[in-house]
Amino acid sequence: MLTEQANKIFCRAIDDYHRHDNVDTVIENPFEEGSLEFLLYHKNWIDTVQWHLEDIIRDPHIDPVDALNLKRRIDRSNQVRCDMVEYIDSFLLNKYKDIVPAADARINTETPAWAIDRLSILALKIYHMRAEVERDDVDDEHRAACQAKLDVLVQQQADLSIAIEELIEDIEAGRKYMKVYRQMKMYNDPALNPILYAQKR
Repeated sequence: MLTEQANKIFCRAIDDYHRHDNVDTVIENPFEEGSLEFLLYHKNWIDTVQWHLEDIIRDPHIDPVDALNLKRRIDRSNQVRCDMVEYIDSFLLNKYKDIVPAADARINTETPAWAIDRLSILALKIYHMRAEVERDDVDDEHRAACQAKLDVLVQQQADLSIAIEELIEDIEAGRKYMKVYRQMKMYNDPALNPILYAQKR
C-alpha cells in the first residue's frame, strides 16, 4: 500500500534528521534517485527542515536581520516543497497514464501528491507531539493534554491514509482521473511579483 510505504519513509526521514537535529544537515537520501521512495524521502526531509526553520524564526529574541534571511530561506524551501509535490504527482500521472477513465469518472478535490503532502506533515506533528508527551520537565496536565492531541493526530493519519488508498483505487479502476495543475506561485517570480519587477524599471 502506498500510504503504508509513505508513512514508513516519512518516519525514517524524520528519525534521520533528528540524529543531528540541525537545519543545515546535508540530506543523505538512501533510496534510488528517480524512484517514488526517493521522492517521498526527499519531500519529508524538506518538510522536516522547514518545520525547524519555522521554530527558529519564532524566537522572540532573534536578530531582525537573521529573521529576514530566515524568512527568505523559508520561502525558498516552500517553493522546493511545492516542486516536490509536483514531482510526485508527475510520477503517479505517468504510472496511471494508460488507464482509460470511465465516461462518468470524476475528478478529486486534490491530487494524490497533495494528500500525501498532508500525510508528511502529519508524521511530523505526531513525532513532535509524542516528544511532548514524553517530556520529563513538564507536569501531568501538560502530558495529558498533549496525549489527547496525539490520539487525534494518529486517528487523522489513519483516516487520511484510508482516503488516499481509496483515491488510488478509484484512479486505478477509472472511477476518478488525475489532472495536475502546476502551482502558479507568484511571490518568488521576479516577473510576477510587482515589488520585484518594479525595481527593474
